[in-house]
Amino acid sequence: MADALIYDTVRTPRGKGKAGGALHTLAPIELARTALQAVRDRNELDTADVDDVILGIVEPVDEQGSNLARVAVLYSGYDQGVPGVQINRYCASGLVATNMAAAQVMSGQSQLAVGGGVESMSRVPMGSSRGPWATDPQVSMYTRFVPQGISADLIATKWGYSRTDLDTLAATSQERAAQAWQEGRFARSVVPVRDHNGVVVLDHDEYLRPGTTVESLATLKPAFQQLGEHYGFDAVAVQRYPEVEGIEHVHHAGNSSGIVDGAAAVLVGSREIGRKYGWRPRARIRGFASIGSEPTIMLTGPADAARKALKRAGMDVGDVDLWEINEAFASVVMRFEEDLGLDHATVNVNGGAIALGHPLGATGAMILGTLLDELERRDLTVGVAALCVGAGMGTATVIERIEA
Repeated sequence: MADALIYDTVRTPRGKGKAGGALHTLAPIELARTALQAVRDRNELDTADVDDVILGIVEPVDEQGSNLARVAVLYSGYDQGVPGVQINRYCASGLVATNMAAAQVMSGQSQLAVGGGVESMSRVPMGSSRGPWATDPQVSMYTRFVPQGISADLIATKWGYSRTDLDTLAATSQERAAQAWQEGRFARSVVPVRDHNGVVVLDHDEYLRPGTTVESLATLKPAFQQLGEHYGFDAVAVQRYPEVEGIEHVHHAGNSSGIVDGAAAVLVGSREIGRKYGWRPRARIRGFASIGSEPTIMLTGPADAARKALKRAGMDVGDVDLWEINEAFASVVMRFEEDLGLDHATVNVNGGAIALGHPLGATGAMILGTLLDELERRDLTVGVAALCVGAGMGTATVIERIEA
C-alpha cells in the first residue's frame, strides 16, 4: 500500500456565524474557493494533476447544495478535468473527506487529491437539511433521539463532570487560543479571505473571546435545560441511561463550540507526485477510522475511533505526542481524555472550537492542519485528530511528521 503524504494544509479564519460576522456577506463557495486557490498557488500546482477534490459539508442545501465541491473546482479556476464530490458525516466531514483523499492515494487510484470542507453557518444554519432522525417522530422514538446539547449534559452527569470542571476547560481553551494567535502559531495555515476587489475581509479568527474566566462563564445560564425539561428530551436520556436518575444541565454558550463560518483544504499525494514538483512531504497519514457508538449519548465515539485508527497504524496511545479533539462541548473533551488516560497538557494545546468556533463541515480538516503545524513547531512526531459525530459516531486520523 502506498504512503499518503500531506504536502500542505490551509484554512480560512473562522468568522462569527451570524449576520454581523465578517464572512456572512460571502457565499460558501467563496470560502471554498479561497482554500482551493490557496493550496494551488502556494504550491505552484498544475491543477490538471489533481485527481479529485472532496469537501465535507454538513448542511448540503441551498447555497451549499447540489455538488458544491465540483462547482468550487470550476469557480476556483482548476482544470475542468478535476472532479469534485461533497460528503457528509456530520461534524467529522472535513476529516473524513481528507481520509477519503488519502485512501485514494494509498490504493494507487490517485496521485494527488484535495480533502477539506466548508460551512457557512451564518447563511445556511444548522438543521437546514432536516432529515428523519430529528423530524420523523417514529424514527426519533426508535433511535431515542435527543439534541446534542442534551447528550453533552448526559455525559457530564454520567461521569460526574461539574459546571466548574467544564468552565475551567473552556477558559483554558480561550487562554491557549489567544496565546496561539499572539505567538503566530496559526500563521502557516491561515489564509485571508478577500472580496472580489481583493480587499481583505477577514484575516484572523473572529469568534475568540480573550480574557474569558471561570468567573465570567459562571454567569451564563444553561443552554439546554428548557429543551430537556420542557420538551421531554431529559426523559428520553434517562430512559436509556436510568442510572443517572436526572440530567444536570451544565453546558452553555461559553463551554460549547462556537457557530462560525470557514473552509479548509488539505493537499494529499504520493511520493511520486511530490518528486515531480520538488515538494517536501510534511507528514504521512498512518491510519484512520470511523466507528458507530450509542446514539443517545452520541458524543463518546472519538476515543474508540482513536484506538481503532492507532491499531491500524500499529501504534497505541503511548506513541502519540499531541492530540486534537474537537471541542464540540467541554464534556466531550473531558470524557475523551479520561477514557484514553491523557494529560490535558498534550490535548488541544492551541485551544479548540470552544474558543475558535466549529464550522461543521470544515473543522476536521482545520484541526488536522493545526495538529501538523504544532508537531512541527515543537519538533514532535505523532499526532491524532478526532471528532465526535452526530447520531453516535466518531472519526480519528493518525499522522506521523516527516522531518526535513
